[in-house]
Amino acid sequence: MWKGRFTRPTADLVQQYGESVSYDWRLYRHDIAGSLAHAKAQLSAGLLTREEFEAIREGLQGIRADIEQGNFSWSRELEDVHMNIESELTRRIGAAGAKLHTARSRNDQVAVDTRLYCRAEIDRTLGELRAMQRVLVDKAAEYAGTMIPGYTHLQRAQPVTVGHHLLAYVEMFDRDADRLGDCRRRVNVSPLGSGAIAGSTINLDRHAMAEELGFDSITENSMDAISDRDYVMETLFCLALIGAHLSRLSEDLVLWSSAEFGFAILSDAHTTGSSLMPQKKNPDVCELTRGKTGRLYGNLSAVMVAVKGLPLTYNRDLQEDKEPLFDSFDTVSLALRVNAEMLAAMKIDTLRTRTAVGDPMLLATDLADYLVKRGVPFRSAHELVGRAVALSVSMKTPLDQLTLEQYRSISPAFGEDVHTVFDLERAFRLRVNPGAPSFANTQNRIDFWKNRLS
Repeated sequence: MWKGRFTRPTADLVQQYGESVSYDWRLYRHDIAGSLAHAKAQLSAGLLTREEFEAIREGLQGIRADIEQGNFSWSRELEDVHMNIESELTRRIGAAGAKLHTARSRNDQVAVDTRLYCRAEIDRTLGELRAMQRVLVDKAAEYAGTMIPGYTHLQRAQPVTVGHHLLAYVEMFDRDADRLGDCRRRVNVSPLGSGAIAGSTINLDRHAMAEELGFDSITENSMDAISDRDYVMETLFCLALIGAHLSRLSEDLVLWSSAEFGFAILSDAHTTGSSLMPQKKNPDVCELTRGKTGRLYGNLSAVMVAVKGLPLTYNRDLQEDKEPLFDSFDTVSLALRVNAEMLAAMKIDTLRTRTAVGDPMLLATDLADYLVKRGVPFRSAHELVGRAVALSVSMKTPLDQLTLEQYRSISPAFGEDVHTVFDLERAFRLRVNPGAPSFANTQNRIDFWKNRLS
């Protein structure tokens, strides 16, 4: 590549240290697509004859076929995917192959390849997110009316339903999809034609190349174009946040599937046993998802740290963006697919959930609301219900089994209908505000998502 300037070959250790082809070979489809668009622009500019262009096109298509069939040898000495493909093209077609790099640099070439890769992977991830949402909606519909305790601080708080709980994750993943879609818009800008730093005196039609590659627009500053990795970091952030949501869902399922909760039953196909304890059924998919989320955070941090101190423009540090990017997409893809499969097979123990939601303490706030509706200021109502809870605990009597006299010993504001507060069905019917977990609201939201995701 640079033999005109250098008199000694690159040291073997430097080659080992600097090569990227061991992982960036994955960009081959995008590298070839970028080269074909570049060659087409060269043809339009009169830099290639029709015969040379056809030789380049056929040569690149042949290389792509060989790579896909596993018949291509990657050379570490050629450093990266770009030079491996260009060198092989020149070997196959001769002088025309040596013309391909006219008016471009590996700097804008790798920026194009990475953007094309991100765009394709974002599209795939969006499809996997939607598939995950559909599984959650189907499971929410299956258990739309199954009541469970809702928790704050991992303490029983108020009653909700399994359907409402699972729909919370549908909302999270929808925000993830929206973020990725917005990120895609910034990804889909072409830097091709920016050269190494300052473009080229051989001016190719950048707009035509961008259109050929399906980009929405072109970059407007050559220095920014080749040094920009904002889109990589933004993509990694979006993937890390998907991981955060998957991890929260995993923690819920770890708790729900424990003997202490017993709400969820995960299939044998998505759990593992113990090499020592024959009774064990471990939620390994959930635990691995929590652990892999840390990797997603680390990948984002690695690229942000690599970029933070770089002067303009290209610096070799930017090579370090590939492995974290590839790993994050791979990790999120597998996590979404395996979690969707696990959720589809999951069952809820409705007898266990019904027992748990029968705890009358879950309706303590409803009891305070009852007093508010009878004219008691909320802070006073909160204190009075707190005294009722304390009495219930001290007497080892469930809150809903305290007598009217006992309630009235606390405050005459408690009426003869005080025990109606503890009717769970009634409690859910009263939660009609948008976003609240009434049966009707939950069903409406399920219908909404089914229609949107169909």
